[in-house]
Amino acid sequence: METLQYTNGWLNLNEDRINEINQFCEDYKHFLNKGKTERQCVALCVKQAEEKGFRPISEFKQLNPGDKVYFVNRKKNVALVVVGKQPISDGIRYVVSHIDSPRLDLKPSPIYEKSELALMRTHYYGGIKKYQWASRPLALHGIVATKSGRNVDIVIGEDPQDPVFTIPDLLPHLDKKVQRERTAAEVLKGEELQIIVGSIPMEVNDDKIKDKVKHHILTKLFEKYEISEPDFISAELMLVPAGEARDVGIDGGLLGAYGQDDRICAFTSLEAIFDIAVPEQTAVCFLVDKEEIGSSGSTGLESRYLEYFTGELLIRQLGNQYNDQMMRRCLWQSYALSSDVNAGLNPLFESVHDVQNASKLGYGLVLTKYTGHGGKAGSNDADAEYVAALRRMFDDKEIKWQSGLLGKVDEGGGGTVAKYLAHYGINTIDAGAALLSMHSPFELSSKFDIHELYKAYKVFFIDSIKPTEY
Repeated sequence: METLQYTNGWLNLNEDRINEINQFCEDYKHFLNKGKTERQCVALCVKQAEEKGFRPISEFKQLNPGDKVYFVNRKKNVALVVVGKQPISDGIRYVVSHIDSPRLDLKPSPIYEKSELALMRTHYYGGIKKYQWASRPLALHGIVATKSGRNVDIVIGEDPQDPVFTIPDLLPHLDKKVQRERTAAEVLKGEELQIIVGSIPMEVNDDKIKDKVKHHILTKLFEKYEISEPDFISAELMLVPAGEARDVGIDGGLLGAYGQDDRICAFTSLEAIFDIAVPEQTAVCFLVDKEEIGSSGSTGLESRYLEYFTGELLIRQLGNQYNDQMMRRCLWQSYALSSDVNAGLNPLFESVHDVQNASKLGYGLVLTKYTGHGGKAGSNDADAEYVAALRRMFDDKEIKWQSGLLGKVDEGGGGTVAKYLAHYGINTIDAGAALLSMHSPFELSSKFDIHELYKAYKVFFIDSIKPTEY
């Protein structure tokens, strides 16, 4: 009789496999370092995709097996497609990840001066512990769209010669009444997440200019980027942790970096689709935005962009025979991995986990049958037949996998994009990596898991296994 037993993936690996894992993770570090925002990720993905032979959908009038195409939505979504041998109308294999991460966004009118320091006001994006963002070097990334029609790309704080930004915390000698009596959620309040951007006043002869440090900063921004204060209104500028991804631990088995939720799944699914030729079913790697704030907006999965690009695929294969019911049938016969991360078992806080059902770093892909909170609220709950089919598929291909949950019942919880995929009738389950320190400025993953995710997604794209009809 078979018993449930997961084992650590590092056991019994030969030197060649370890070297393969380490090299793969060096490429992953590069992806994390260069793709700290959604726009940067999309630009990086498109560049790499074109090098691998993918072309924009606009270049195709008719789609044939083996064609490699891509779609871009407002520079924040990208869908990479490899057309399969079977008709697209018979179903698609989607691996869907999100490329947004928690951060600090500049407010539309951010800059002001106080106590002869220039500061900028921010609004946090996604679920963060606000105190983790103080007294650490931050980099400014994003674009400014000027009234004249120019888009100005800005990255300040990543080059070793760049200045960085920071939120000044209060020294422990003076925090007794102001901070220590606050709850952890309010050690720093949202309106206190303000970055220092300047300290040198500018010599001016105009008596109307009172804030000389602020004026100095605006002058320098205009000299370098030709942007002025009103241009912040039409900007997307965000603060992210400055610095690069690093190995963690004396043995180097872990990788620490900002934004691994969920770029760990984005990178591995991207690499997987690059490495397939002509799958049985059409394969789609779809990278989306806005998951951290509920998948809303025209670039989140709550939008209908998945329908849009799937319809474009069907039209280019079916021509005048296409109708809307074919779209619905295609989606209902499709399979998806909502490739998102899981809360790895934290050795310092085991009490919040159901240890028997918790995922662990180094144990491979995590299958999460349901997420949500309380009574599974806001969750997709994967069908038993679909879970069984994936178990067979991964076991047959010797892919290390484990099951996982987001903590004890009533302890908290969370959600992913899975429910938005299931809304279309797509067979869907969450499948990603276990992380420690999730949503922090420095998240931890296992190098073994990173490479195993890539292998799992590749198998999913090309394997012909299907659940029993039901």
